[in-house]
Parts: sequence; structure tokens; C-alpha cells
Amino acid sequence: MIKREDVYKIGKLGRTHGVKGEISFLFDDDVFDRVDADYLVLDIDGILVPFFMEEYRFKSDSNALVKFEDIDSQERAQQLTGIDVYFPHTLADNDENCISWAAIVGFDIIDADSGNKIGRIASVDDTTINILFELEDGCLIPASEDLITAIDQQARTITMQLPEGLLNL
Repeated sequence: MIKREDVYKIGKLGRTHGVKGEISFLFDDDVFDRVDADYLVLDIDGILVPFFMEEYRFKSDSNALVKFEDIDSQERAQQLTGIDVYFPHTLADNDENCISWAAIVGFDIIDADSGNKIGRIASVDDTTINILFELEDGCLIPASEDLITAIDQQARTITMQLPEGLLNL
């Protein structure tokens, strides 16, 4: 059984395309292409289920058309419309050179000076040029590469050298 803590959300399925079971996949992270994944994990009524891909092709840098195994009609594909799509952390960890913003949700932020845990990333706000980590307690921390001193994917931590007084704001 796939557990929620073993995956992270990478997108959502959109409208069907054609009559042979293709469906639009709107994604925030193209990790499924970078690591040659065979499957994506779909949230079907609260249960995480692997769906194996027959093929996919990109329409843009945030949209692909996906054909899943055993989904061979427009009607079957239509049942998947609006479903959230997840990706396993274990497969994403094979891509050490490129970690996405979506993959770091759930990572702990560690203060480089004290070694203390500052908080856990609840979401990443990348809607503006100044990307922010939003912690579970609501605190916002700049996600600047200049502040990040280390990323440990195995331990799921990001060590940061934060400016003095930032956490007191």
C-alpha cells in the first residue's frame, strides 16, 4: 500500500483528449520524465493507486498528454478528470542533480548556526520572483539559493544560513 508520506503531489489530470483514452496532465514537476518513471500515483477516492503509463507526450512545459495502461476509451479517461497526481520520493531521489520545489514540501529547515530545527515546509510559494518557504506554523522564509547551505534528501532536511533577526519578524 502506498502511504501519503512516501509521495508528493506533482500535478492534476485535466480533460480527456481524443477517443483512445489519452488525458491531459497539468504538472508542476517533470520528474516523471527526468527519471524515466513507468507509473504515476493517482488519488482515487482517498486511496493512492499506481497507474502505469503506456506513453506520454509534452504539449508545453507544464502540460502533457498521458495514455495509461487499460484506459482505452474516452469514457474511462473521463473518470480520471480532476484527479491529483503524485510521485514517489524514492524514484525522485534518483535525480540528485535536480530537486523540484514540489519535492521539498515536508522537508525540515535547519539553522546552520545552531543546528536547531526551525520548522517544516508546508508549501512553496513560487508565484512571484521571490520564492518563499511557508512553514507549518505560517512563518515565511526566503528560498534563496544564497541562504541554503545544504540539502539532505535522505534525511529530508534543508540547512540554511538565515540573516540575523529574520525569525523574529
